[in-house]
Amino acid sequence: MDLYPLARPLLRCIEPETAHRLTIGALKLGLVRGGREPDDPILATRVFDIAFPNPIGLAAGFDKDAEVPDAMLALGFGFSEAGTVTPQPQPGNSGKRLFRLDEDEAVINRLGFNSRGLALFTEELTERRRAGRSGIVGANVGKNRDSADAAADYAAGIEALAGLADYLVVNLSSPNTPGLRALQARAEMEELFARVVDARRRVAPDRARPPPILAKVGPDLGEHELRDIAEVVTKHGIDGLIIGNTTVDRPPTLRSANRNAQGGLSGRPLMVPSTACLAAMYQYSGGSIPIIGCGGVASGADAYTKIKAGASLVQLYSAMVFQGPGLVRRIKRELAALLRADGFASVKDAVGIDYR
Repeated sequence: MDLYPLARPLLRCIEPETAHRLTIGALKLGLVRGGREPDDPILATRVFDIAFPNPIGLAAGFDKDAEVPDAMLALGFGFSEAGTVTPQPQPGNSGKRLFRLDEDEAVINRLGFNSRGLALFTEELTERRRAGRSGIVGANVGKNRDSADAAADYAAGIEALAGLADYLVVNLSSPNTPGLRALQARAEMEELFARVVDARRRVAPDRARPPPILAKVGPDLGEHELRDIAEVVTKHGIDGLIIGNTTVDRPPTLRSANRNAQGGLSGRPLMVPSTACLAAMYQYSGGSIPIIGCGGVASGADAYTKIKAGASLVQLYSAMVFQGPGLVRRIKRELAALLRADGFASVKDAVGIDYR
């Protein structure tokens, strides 16, 4: 029995971060289920030489410590991304740091990379691997707030997780860790990417297919920054991009009383700007860099828009706060219907079609 519809009114009355922890606990106990059904074959796709049963994934931020990746896959996600994890445990920012914007179907967070640390994160994925559980799980790595060597922190995450995750993500763009977004500048990226790729090479020198490394960048980048990222990613052999993270911008259309809370905004208001950034990157790179589209996805039509703009895969998180776990099934059904209505035989056929 899926208890989420009964629990949702109660969760909405609870402080958001407490509600999140209760949800993680319920997932561990199997109390939240989406009613898994077979994926429509039209949704199957291959990206990074990995076969995805469907292109809809869980974005990082929900399962920060890799506690429930399999529970999320059981809801129907084609892949689940855990993290962001930092090398050393850290509590994140103090005070109230998670805000629901109900009228806007949006969330603002200023969590600040709260993490139990790499050791416990690695234990969770090691146990999962030992148990032989199937399904695609990615790991999103970050830096500790007070680290003097950001690249060393990222390299530590890559080294620890290269044999445990199906893909790895270098998070360069959270607005809640001081100085983090500065890593999107060209010189900083050059050093960082060189070191994380070298870290992967050290731990997986003989693997025929080492785990792909992706960079997660923000949705607020200008033309010059996007071109720099495309060039540096290609130069250093980074396998793909996630566009994008939360934004510090506040659209004038926001109505919630929490609209001016400090932190990164996610949810429905992010759909348009993040998709525009995704489309620009697809065009600048000539479609040569696989992109995961993230930000504002709340329907099959939203996912389809991202795909047509250049996304090979799509992620979501905030929309589930407002629509519940059944959203994943609805998105997949709607997306499959839209692909067929436009005469496509697969997701891959539709990628970037608006800009080819």
